[in-house]
Amino acid sequence: MSQAPKKFIESLAEKAGIVINGKNPWDIQVHDERLYGRIMREGTLGLGEAYMDGWWDVLQLDEFFNKVLQANLKKHIRLNVPTVLNYVKGKLFNTQIRKAFQVGKAHYDLGNDVYKAMLDKRMTYTSGYWKNAKTLDEAQEAKLDLVCRKLGLKKGQRILDIGSGWGSFMMFAAERYGVSCVGITVSKEQHEYVQRIKGNLSVETRLMDYNDVGGAFDHIVSLGMFEHVGYKNYRRYMKKVSSLLKDDGLFLLHTIGSSVSVPATDPWIAKYIFPNGMIPSIKQIGDSIEHIFVMEDWHNFGADYDITLMHWYDNFMKQWPQLKDTYGERFCRTWKYYLLASAGSFRSRKNQLWQIVLSKKGVIGGYSSVR
Repeated sequence: MSQAPKKFIESLAEKAGIVINGKNPWDIQVHDERLYGRIMREGTLGLGEAYMDGWWDVLQLDEFFNKVLQANLKKHIRLNVPTVLNYVKGKLFNTQIRKAFQVGKAHYDLGNDVYKAMLDKRMTYTSGYWKNAKTLDEAQEAKLDLVCRKLGLKKGQRILDIGSGWGSFMMFAAERYGVSCVGITVSKEQHEYVQRIKGNLSVETRLMDYNDVGGAFDHIVSLGMFEHVGYKNYRRYMKKVSSLLKDDGLFLLHTIGSSVSVPATDPWIAKYIFPNGMIPSIKQIGDSIEHIFVMEDWHNFGADYDITLMHWYDNFMKQWPQLKDTYGERFCRTWKYYLLASAGSFRSRKNQLWQIVLSKKGVIGGYSSVR
């Protein structure tokens, strides 16, 4: 193999304080010398696939990505085919419109056993709120209660949950605040799960796309679904939410956020984890709500997602012996890469976690922020 790619990657790693085959827990160990050329040709897609193939390892994958992202190494990598194709695809095509069920089948219908092994007891697949929490269960209940308090839920109100997952918010809100909830999901597994466990709670789940929802709701919440909408559909999404929200109601949008505006997600994430997904920026969200909503509150607690992801990773690895015969070693490496690369992205503060409270006409007298 030519030494040029190897020398270039080694020099790039040094900028982030990473030594190839070094002794630190964030130093990668190369098992296949073809890795360097693969990264040069295929960028982050090649890096991730090479990890899945066992071409390299690292003791602390999360810290490796934290260092890579803090050093902004992507700016030194020349354009490669997967990155260019992903960018062009995001610019030219609306890859999300009416394709919501693709991510439902590919990711959320993967298998409830994986998510039960990984998540908290309520099966909450969004970041916890760690301000006063010591355990994952406490952090997730704190997050759910934070949402309820930000909305000012009152007994008897009717709430819409867009992207309701395994029902954690709906059942928490119905139990603690006496509201009724309608949740929509594009995951057959999630829909069936909620139907089985909701008991006598005033909770309804529907297997449907958000574009097809009708009715009027006192408040609307969306926790971790907006990342699947796509920037070309943000304004359409906001108009739809506004049409479903009563004039004096609030909409709470909980989403991962990016510090820069991009038309598509990372090629590896798009291929293996979230097809058609993308992370919004402040600018993209701001443009989408203009003349539709008043922004009442914007809360960033992105560092909490790092903690949450590390708990998910620990839980997953503890339960892996019970899962490995079903899913296999390649899935384990894929899932580890997903969880720990994501943790590194929040630790480096390249990714954020936002809760945004929106009203249709502005809260009379002003909105009081809840933390």
